[in-house]
Amino acid sequence: MELKAGIIGKQTVVVTEEMTAKRLGSGELPVLATPQMIALMENTAYKSVTSFLEEGQGTVGTRISVSHLAATPVGMEVSFETLVTEVDRKRLVFTVKAYDVCGLIGEGEHERFIIDNERFLAKAEQKNREKA
Repeated sequence: MELKAGIIGKQTVVVTEEMTAKRLGSGELPVLATPQMIALMENTAYKSVTSFLEEGQGTVGTRISVSHLAATPVGMEVSFETLVTEVDRKRLVFTVKAYDVCGLIGEGEHERFIIDNERFLAKAEQKNREKA
């Protein structure tokens, strides 16, 4: 299978107390937190392309631009959809959307890069050695 534009990702979750703005500290209300919505958008995107990667490869998020359009209460189902719109060597661009049962609650664009997992972690760990 080839990694190319058109790959779709989908997942559905139910909003829990742990996912709320109040619990995550991004606000005071018990509704789906924006950081949680973004994390689930990224999660849906990365999962959608994992089976297209070579052994030892992964993807990392590098940019996201999202609008959170409507609040979703605890207990309501939220569906996430991603679409690969561009593949430029190791750069992947996704359209990301989130819906609750009442309609669109979030949308935007997300960028990920394909990385070699071991090399990426080694570079990150190098920071610990350099600061010592």
